[in-house]
Amino acid sequence: MILQEQIEAQLDHTLSGTDFDFLGEKYEGKVRDNYTKNGKRILITTDKLSAFDRIITTIPFKGQILNQTTQFWFETTKHIIGSHYIDAPDPNVVYAEECEPLPIEMVVRGYITGSTGTSLWYNYSQGERHIYGLDFPDGLEKNQKLPEPIITPTTKAPKGHHDEKITAAEIVEQGLLSQEDYDYLARKTVELYLHGVEHCAKQGVILVDTKYEFGRNANGEIVLIDEIHTPDSSRFWIAETYEEKLAAGEEPDNINKEFLRLWLANQGYMGDGEMPEITPDIRVQTAMKYIEAYEMITGEEFQPVGGDTIERMEANLRDYFA
Repeated sequence: MILQEQIEAQLDHTLSGTDFDFLGEKYEGKVRDNYTKNGKRILITTDKLSAFDRIITTIPFKGQILNQTTQFWFETTKHIIGSHYIDAPDPNVVYAEECEPLPIEMVVRGYITGSTGTSLWYNYSQGERHIYGLDFPDGLEKNQKLPEPIITPTTKAPKGHHDEKITAAEIVEQGLLSQEDYDYLARKTVELYLHGVEHCAKQGVILVDTKYEFGRNANGEIVLIDEIHTPDSSRFWIAETYEEKLAAGEEPDNINKEFLRLWLANQGYMGDGEMPEITPDIRVQTAMKYIEAYEMITGEEFQPVGGDTIERMEANLRDYFA
């Protein structure tokens, strides 16, 4: 079990970005640095934490946790749909097929919750009953389970901009996807989500909602890209205390970045204006939530690779591409 002292020691070695000129052309995403080399893509997952579509801080070991969680899920969902994953030359790195990203994110929700402008509960609490092209009845309570999972797609905003709600009909009308491709994504989204729900339930975890990103590879096939069922792309609750917390009108026990997002919201910060100071203690607590998520979801013990992340990564990548 990783000790708090190990996390504290890594606070000064968190990865906020890279600049590896030997990897080819670089594109910087919200939390990943992407390089293109010989028709392939190198994705480096940093320790940056994004919330309210802004970079908030860095969290020790977060990049390694996200990267290895995604590898776990790519492997366990390949019977549903393929991914761009080829190899992992470093704990923070994925070597992948180069794909053309599809211009929407497929968000699937099994519960009515959330605090951001694109979340179901936020829009429902503002009095909306027709959300994402779907009708919702009066009388729903926050964090309540929905009768069945629903898909609430969003636009895929550039870094620094907010994702926007969009309906399935608008996606096709605007020519973002053909009807056939959207139907395929919708089907695979539900299959992936239900597979995740079933696996997590065995671990005592509720997979509340999640998002998937897809791309088209060189063969024209649609595959999973980016990440899947990580604490960044998904919301997880502890199953054992869910009913008790719901009955008491309290927030469910969570094991994902919702911990920091809720902390910010309690400080009155919702993405605009001056951000509260993120103390070392809050960063350590958030890291512990990420590690807890990894171990509960995968059933494997997290093996942190500490020290100078940049130095280690550069050595591993130079060896890999030698």
